[in-house]
Amino acid sequence: MNTIKRQSLLYKTDVEYGDYTINHVLGCSHGCKYPCYAMQMAKRFGKVKTYEEWCEPKLAENSLEILDNEIPKLKGKIKSVQLCFTTDPFMYGYDEVSDMSIKIIKKLNDNGIKCSVLTKGILPASLANFSKENEYGITLVSLSEDFRAIMEPHTAPFQERIAALRAIHNLGCKTWVSIEPYPTPNIIEQDFDDILNAIGFVDKIIFGRMHYNKKVTEYGDHKQFFNDLANHVVEYCKKHNKEYHIKSKTVTNQGAKND
Repeated sequence: MNTIKRQSLLYKTDVEYGDYTINHVLGCSHGCKYPCYAMQMAKRFGKVKTYEEWCEPKLAENSLEILDNEIPKLKGKIKSVQLCFTTDPFMYGYDEVSDMSIKIIKKLNDNGIKCSVLTKGILPASLANFSKENEYGITLVSLSEDFRAIMEPHTAPFQERIAALRAIHNLGCKTWVSIEPYPTPNIIEQDFDDILNAIGFVDKIIFGRMHYNKKVTEYGDHKQFFNDLANHVVEYCKKHNKEYHIKSKTVTNQGAKND
């Protein structure tokens, strides 16, 4: 795997449900085609030039050394650290990335800092050995492997993701699911309740609509469609005593309100 060196890692994020974040990999092998907002921004700011380059990730080899310098300076300001917002901490098929992510989580936890993890890969059972304040999540917008092959071509199969999440949930970890970016029926016809039932064991659900895709706006009732689904998530979570968050710009005009 190719590597890079970074000057800094921890930074305050503008993502609405985030605090601090760390992105210790440039690029992502998963190659999502929703399109991927992280890839768009990387191309815009000259970090990568092509989709193919984005899909050849580069690991920040000096991540742990940087953290040794940054944690003492930022420790008093950090409530939690998200792994990750512009890459994947448990990138499917890249053990080097997963190993570094585990070392990063351990170092942050050893300094009393909570971690929140989100992946389209496989969450290892060893995460249960870390702080019980940590939260571990997967992205899941469908159960269709045909859809995954088109839109998330190099990610972990959906059922493998769910099984790994359930395993660490059963070991006492806090778990969550990000149902984002959720597609409209003209992209894929599916039963939303099937997804909710598949992840009904988790502690928290985040829901958000798909953006930056022309097919979404071509679906005539897309605003009402997302309003209705957001309301459904809220009602489901209230009924089953789960935390929830509806992403900004998912709901328009009426319907469920954002947390």
